[in-house]
Amino acid sequence: MKKIEQQVLTGERSLFAAQHLYVKNSVFEDGESPLKESRDIKVEESIFKWKYPFWYSKKADVNNSLLQDGARAGIWYTDHIHISNTTIEAPKTFRRSTDIVLDHVDLPNASETMWMCDGIAMNDVSVKGDYFAMNAANIKAEDFRIVGNYSFDGCKNVEIANAKMLSKDAFWNCDNVVVRDSFITGEYIGWNSSNLTFINCTIESLQGFCYIDGLTLKNCRLLKTNLAFEYCKDINVEVTTVIDSIKNPISGTIKAKGIGEIIFDDPGVNPQDTGIITFKESPVKENVNAEIAVTA
Repeated sequence: MKKIEQQVLTGERSLFAAQHLYVKNSVFEDGESPLKESRDIKVEESIFKWKYPFWYSKKADVNNSLLQDGARAGIWYTDHIHISNTTIEAPKTFRRSTDIVLDHVDLPNASETMWMCDGIAMNDVSVKGDYFAMNAANIKAEDFRIVGNYSFDGCKNVEIANAKMLSKDAFWNCDNVVVRDSFITGEYIGWNSSNLTFINCTIESLQGFCYIDGLTLKNCRLLKTNLAFEYCKDINVEVTTVIDSIKNPISGTIKAKGIGEIIFDDPGVNPQDTGIITFKESPVKENVNAEIAVTA
């Protein structure tokens, strides 16, 4: 593998179509698309300052480096990229790319990032920005943190664990999402989706979990969550806290420590199709110390 070390690379397409190349302690200065159409590239301890560093590339490994704000729209139409111990300041990174691995990566300006990508693995990743991962598929994230609204809109096959999410309108228009052991706060979570599962999560959401076909909440805590489950089908909800209010669920079962208000005001929704159970004590043993909530 050819090596470039401690170089300042300038000009458009400075390393165009490079192959089997190791770049270390270098700076990609002004000049668009420095590694466009590259193959089998390794970059360490280097800085990208300009636009479109990796377009139409295959098999890239970036470690302990920096993509500055000027390196926006940096990784598009690229396959098989691994990024570790790196900060990506630039927005609009990752578009229509596949097989992406992020390990110990910070994205402090991640608006419109990870769009329409497929095959994403994230470990210890921190994100700040709106519309993260829109229309992406096959995502796995562990120790994930995000501050930014409209995250994971239109995604398919998502698995998230040990996350902290401050995100309004998260998981809209999604299919097949599982979130475990996480904290989520944000209005209107999960609308217009199917097959959403939350396990051992703490969630705060104004009018959350509506218009969902196939919703499971297992051993979750719902804080300040009202007007929940409107027009949801096939609900399987078990929470250990009081739900402020629920409205017009279509079918399934809801178990909670208590429910502040139950609203059925749509004559097209049959209250008998949803079993609603509140527990005086612990819901560990079903039908013990339980009472059926009165519908209204």
